Order: sequence, then C-alpha cells, then structure tokens
Amino acid sequence: PILHCHGSADPMVPLAVAQKSQELLAEKGAKEYVLKPYAGVVHTVSMEEIQDVKDFLKRVLPPDDSCKIAVKDPGDMSVKELKAAIRKAGLGQQAVGLMEKQEFVKLLKDHYEKE
Repeated sequence: PILHCHGSADPMVPLAVAQKSQELLAEKGAKEYVLKPYAGVVHTVSMEEIQDVKDFLKRVLPPDDSCKIAVKDPGDMSVKELKAAIRKAGLGQQAVGLMEKQEFVKLLKDHYEKE
C-alpha cells in the first residue's frame, strides 16, 4: 500500500508531478495507491497530513506489542518521578497542596485510569 500526501499549492513539486508518479506506479503494478492532495498546503507538512499518515500506518502495519512502552506504576515511582509525571500529564494545579507520596500516587493513577 502507498499513501502519497501532497500539498496542492506546492511550488517546488507541482501536484501534476505527484499525479504522474501515481500513473507510473499504477502501470508498474501498484494496487493500492492513494494520492491525497491537501488544499492550500505548500512544500511542508500539515497536521491533517500527520493524522492521515498515522491512520494509514495503523491500518497497514501489523500490531506489534513488543514496541509498546510500559508505563511505570505510580506506586513504584520515587517522589521525584511522581512530580515529573504529574507535570508531564498537566496535573500540576491538581497537585497543589498534596503532601504525602500516596496522594501523588492516587492523583496519577486516577489520571491514567481516565485515559
């Protein structure tokens, strides 16, 4: 499968060149070729394009659990790790006034359960 993303306003590589690529690869036997133009996008990347690529990769790549990142259990974290994880999760305001390690653990566990 091929996903070809291309800005319709690309001044460096005109959309017609992308369309020619699609034709040539179809002649060579490409079966699943999607040319997706992005209106008004120049020679750059857009957030819509990034989302489309993400969706495409999820669809065509087999799941591989060996690539998953295991999140450390908050109960096993040091206070320093807990505070960093709380900041990273955007929970800093909710942590104001917490004193005990178990309070930080509960805040983070509750957040993970909501995700």
